[in-house]
Amino acid sequence: MKRNKTEKTIEVSACIISVLLLIKFVPKPRIREASVAFLFKQLITWLFGLIVVEKNLIKYPFHIFFKKTSRSSFTFEYFVYPSICVLFNLYYPEKKSYFVKIIYHFSYTSIITMFEMFAVKYTKLIKYTNWTWYYTSITLWLTFYLSRIYQIWFFKIK
Repeated sequence: MKRNKTEKTIEVSACIISVLLLIKFVPKPRIREASVAFLFKQLITWLFGLIVVEKNLIKYPFHIFFKKTSRSSFTFEYFVYPSICVLFNLYYPEKKSYFVKIIYHFSYTSIITMFEMFAVKYTKLIKYTNWTWYYTSITLWLTFYLSRIYQIWFFKIK
C-alpha cells in the first residue's frame, strides 16, 4: 500500500536533512553551544506543541514516530525545529546591526512558516483546526527569541 507515501517521505527526509545540516554546520568546538540550543528549543517547542494539540488548535493526522504516545509531531517539534534552532543560534549575527538581526530572525521564522503552510495545504502531516499561519509565525518568533535569550544568559555572551 502506498498510503501516506508523501508524508512518510517528508518526515524521513526532514530527519535526514536535519542530521546532515547539524553534521555539516556545527563545528566541533561549538558542540556544547549546539547542545544547549537544541535541548532548550526541545523543551519549549515540546511544551508549546503539547498545549496546542491538547487544546485542539492543531492536529497531526499522520506521523511516523510515537503514534500511540503523543498526538504531537515528534519529528518536527522534538527534532527538526530544535535542529534549526541550533543553526539559528550558532550563526546569529551578534555583532551586526539591529536591522540585520531582525531580518535574520524574520528569515528563519518565515521559511519555517512557509514550509508549514505547504504541509497544511498539501499533506496530512498537519491540520489547523483553530490555528493560522500567523500564530505559527508568532510562536516561532517567540521561541527563537527565548532560545537566543537563554543562549546569551547560559554562555554569558556580551
